Amino acid sequence: MTFETGRVIMHRNVRHGRIGWVRAGRVVSDDEHGLLIWIARHSPVVNQVSGDGRGMRTMPFREWITAGTSLKHGTWNGPGVLKLVRPDVAHSVWWFRDDEDRFAAWYVNLEEPARRWDDGSVAGVDIVDQDLDIVIAPDRAWQWKDEGEFTERLAFPEHYWVADEAAVRAEGERVVKEIEAGVFPFDGSWCDWQPPPAWTAPDELPPGWDRPTLY
Repeated sequence: MTFETGRVIMHRNVRHGRIGWVRAGRVVSDDEHGLLIWIARHSPVVNQVSGDGRGMRTMPFREWITAGTSLKHGTWNGPGVLKLVRPDVAHSVWWFRDDEDRFAAWYVNLEEPARRWDDGSVAGVDIVDQDLDIVIAPDRAWQWKDEGEFTERLAFPEHYWVADEAAVRAEGERVVKEIEAGVFPFDGSWCDWQPPPAWTAPDELPPGWDRPTLY
């Protein structure tokens, strides 16, 4: 399954078979390096929130798992971001930008390998975000991110969607070797890319964005 350049697709995070978040993006490329997605500023998004509208990261996980949740529509309010969903690996690589639209950092999102779907009028990829991440400065100095959240949630195995802590950390350590070696995608590729002017953010998510998940 290959997605054509310019197509709007759904990037969805799944937690125990339920949607955790959705982000609408456009396909930049889809080749042997993976699926590269552009999430433009003001793109429509959906996030899982508690009954009082708070996100999961605003409260202890013990509280989150007992709170009723729903999906809240919104927009991507930060600068645009490129996301490379690499084939057959348990992570993706993101290119963050600053408010002047300059490359600011790479971000390694550790996750279950993406699963693609295409229903004709709407298509996308489903992942399971494993929460532990790596942030990499332009000079390739790196650091772990969200270790506290990762450790906290591992204490609730009956509710957490990460089953194998060691596998997640091993994947991160494998990517660190690529970072330190400066090989693709940490070699400067895509850092200066700009979207075509016609690639405006969609007004809303298309019907079918909430189709059954693949995880």
